[in-house]
Amino acid sequence: MEEITNVMEYEEIAKKKLPKMVYDYYASGAEDQWTLAENRNAFSRILFRPRILIDVSKIDMTATVLGFKISMPIMIAPTAMQKMAHPEGEYATARAASAAGTIMTLSSWATSSVEEVASTGPGIRFFQLYVYKDRNVVAQLVRRAEKAGFKAIALTVDTPRLGRREADIKNRFVLPPFLTLKNFEGLDLGKMDQANDSGLASYVAGQVDRTLSWKDVQWLQTITSMPILVKGVLTAEDARLAVQAGAAGIIVSNHGARQLDYVPATISALEEVVKAAQGRVPVFLDGGVRRGTDVFKALALGASGIFIGRPVVFSLAAEGEAGIRKVLQMLRDEFELTMALSGCRSLSEITRNHIVTDWDAPRAALPAPRL
Repeated sequence: MEEITNVMEYEEIAKKKLPKMVYDYYASGAEDQWTLAENRNAFSRILFRPRILIDVSKIDMTATVLGFKISMPIMIAPTAMQKMAHPEGEYATARAASAAGTIMTLSSWATSSVEEVASTGPGIRFFQLYVYKDRNVVAQLVRRAEKAGFKAIALTVDTPRLGRREADIKNRFVLPPFLTLKNFEGLDLGKMDQANDSGLASYVAGQVDRTLSWKDVQWLQTITSMPILVKGVLTAEDARLAVQAGAAGIIVSNHGARQLDYVPATISALEEVVKAAQGRVPVFLDGGVRRGTDVFKALALGASGIFIGRPVVFSLAAEGEAGIRKVLQMLRDEFELTMALSGCRSLSEITRNHIVTDWDAPRAALPAPRL
């Protein structure tokens, strides 16, 4: 294999290695997949305004997320069923995140349990939660995550029903028979039946609670002391409600463009959400991040950090734990270079003035700077 020089190159390798049903499950978006492409394209319309002749010999990329110090503002988003990509699955992801000094978010629908992931060793880990109709199942799962040392809940709020992912319908997607949704194994909810369309869509229709509302965000706070991040916010209105409901943070996410098609790219929705949050809670972003330049753009628009999803499963499929380590290292190196070339020595020096977007008003002449 020739040397991999960027994150995107892993997708092609994963496509060659994985069964079609599995690759399509990871890669596809909802319906026309307009938002899937837009998550990437929107980044390319944001340009830099680099500042020059600044001493960038020392660059500090460390970030603090919910009070936890991490090596960089690049974290791992929850992605389901990672053992479909590689036999080590979530174990490999947990080890790679820990080695990089960053946070991993474990999916509810992982093929490894919270206890198994905790057993890989130390590391700051968040748990992504789907709220099932049976609240005892939810309470039990949250307690297990907390006991296993997980530090926060990322509550997914954009999935009362599963988005229409046509590749999964065509492929009759189902979790391969040798795997289970490990967190639900003992509850007889670990298997997914073959269905006439997507087995996952049928599973969600049967198990996930469509009545989920803001009062449940408040209920969750009564059963756990872990902070709750609301994942799946795209508007100022919902950002304000999240703050009111006691959320500890917001993740601007469109579920990797897998739920409602024709929602904006997350990078396009970010600034509206940041402004509405008014600094009361940190705002994070996932969706479409493939370069260090993307990370910088998100921070310039007010994000406190970003999460990557597909790059993790594709690099996992290609090279296991070593692949994920390489992805995290490449993004780190690119981000550090972007900071240096933009004249920023720490995250606090990255400002809105370092970028220009297509929704910016034309710039009035700024007052002449003094040396």
